[in-house]
Amino acid sequence: MFMAKAFIKGLINVVSDIDPSQFRPADPPPPRRPLNFAETHESEEEKQFRRVFKQLAGDDMEVSPKELMDILNKIVSKHGGLTTDGFSIESCRSMVAVMDSDSTGKLGFHEFKYLWNNIKRWQGIYMSHDADGSGVICDRELPKAFKAAGFPLNDQLYKLIIRRYSDEHGNMDFDNFVGCLVRLDAMCRAFKTLDKDNNGTIALDIKEWLQLTMYS
Repeated sequence: MFMAKAFIKGLINVVSDIDPSQFRPADPPPPRRPLNFAETHESEEEKQFRRVFKQLAGDDMEVSPKELMDILNKIVSKHGGLTTDGFSIESCRSMVAVMDSDSTGKLGFHEFKYLWNNIKRWQGIYMSHDADGSGVICDRELPKAFKAAGFPLNDQLYKLIIRRYSDEHGNMDFDNFVGCLVRLDAMCRAFKTLDKDNNGTIALDIKEWLQLTMYS
């Protein structure tokens, strides 16, 4: 019990001076609608994306973690400017979990489109903040990159993120950069949803805490 209290106190100290109002997560994907309604009201760009999505997702029109891993690794393998050891099945399970708004275990069209647009935007940020052209984001480049993505954090939280997502030299490759931002974006959206009074605090019971943290 003492260790648990010390751990929680340490986390509180790390995030105590962070202002959630400064975070800029992307707008959440729209709720799932019947296919015939969605196709009727989509723009030409969305219709084109849906055709691509059908080819990627298969007959069930949903992307599983394994399918997401195959899609992302196929794309990054063709991009010479990105250093990555490949998206793992575990990182893709985590990405699907935090994006899975209807708890199907897979990504529907709008969930996948939301993730895809974010990854494209984060790719641009990653490459523009790789100042030395090494193909990775080093610990000195990370704060500006995260701020550009909409997440200004304090030094203590950066140190935690570097320990979790970077290698022993403090370098973060592309798949870890995306995996970290997917989780950070989802957690910030969840916090803003639960912060009904917009006062920067939320209250959770044990069931809500476990639902929020275990399937992510």
